[in-house]
Amino acid sequence: MNRVATRPVGSSRDAMRAVAMREVTIPPLGLAGTLRQPADATCMVVFAHGSGSSRFSPRNNAVAEGFAARGIATLLFDLLTPAEEGDRSNVFDIPLLAERLADAVAWVQHEPGLSGLPLGLFGASTGAAAALVAAAQLPGAIRAVVSRGGRPDLAGDALARVRAPTLLIVGGADYDVIALNEEAAAHITAPKALKIVPGATHLFPEPGALQTVVDLAAHWFLDHRVGG
Repeated sequence: MNRVATRPVGSSRDAMRAVAMREVTIPPLGLAGTLRQPADATCMVVFAHGSGSSRFSPRNNAVAEGFAARGIATLLFDLLTPAEEGDRSNVFDIPLLAERLADAVAWVQHEPGLSGLPLGLFGASTGAAAALVAAAQLPGAIRAVVSRGGRPDLAGDALARVRAPTLLIVGGADYDVIALNEEAAAHITAPKALKIVPGATHLFPEPGALQTVVDLAAHWFLDHRVGG
């Protein structure tokens, strides 16, 4: 477990990139998504938001914008249909959410301009468990996984089957979640790391905390583009 320093948002030295942004539809259910695609993208990350959130999550959109500045394409999409969102139990249905992630990965793999990019998964809260389950089910497709303030423990037996290098990022003041991430990390046999952002709480609202998440996650995805 490593502790990392935070820095202010907007201090990135990355060059400005042209980024195309468009609304997309993920089959077979027609789930709505937002695609950000830098002109020189070198990898692609599909997001899995946490319970009670959506593709409009301000935190995940901030992370996606940070990724785009580093040449990483992103897909944020709604994991549930409007009808399914009315049943609160669905937001905790990890197998269902993992299935939706697999649908999104299949779409990316067949989408012109995206199909050749190395793929990663970024999960927040319960979405982290869904990302790990999906990665275990798609060992040949997923190059890396990152969890932000996640509940990887909810992935259960799938943790031992994950082959993609996995980074777990937790706030230093998110004590219960730190313990759950430590427990989950013990069951992951793939290359892994647990990074603690000092002073950050569960949603990383503290100055510089979310920017640190962007830095850590972007480096992880870029470092694991090759291989798998």
